[in-house]
Amino acid sequence: MSVSNELILNLDKLHTTELGVIRIKKNLSLNTENVVDWCKTKIKSKNAKIARNGKNRYINIDDCVITVNASSYTIITAHKNK
Repeated sequence: MSVSNELILNLDKLHTTELGVIRIKKNLSLNTENVVDWCKTKIKSKNAKIARNGKNRYINIDDCVITVNASSYTIITAHKNK
């Protein structure tokens, strides 16, 4: 199974911590209350490029990078591309 397919098939497991929500909203200047749903939408996008490097998956989409732990499906952070 490819890295992207595995993540897409397990989107229901995607979650983050309270501090993760604060960090992601701040880093991306998001004005949404549901950061996890926002990330799921971005990950499902046809333009999303998903790669795995070590224990994390990196999703590049719309000039930002979302970092997800590969085994726990925890959204660690998200930030704008530099």
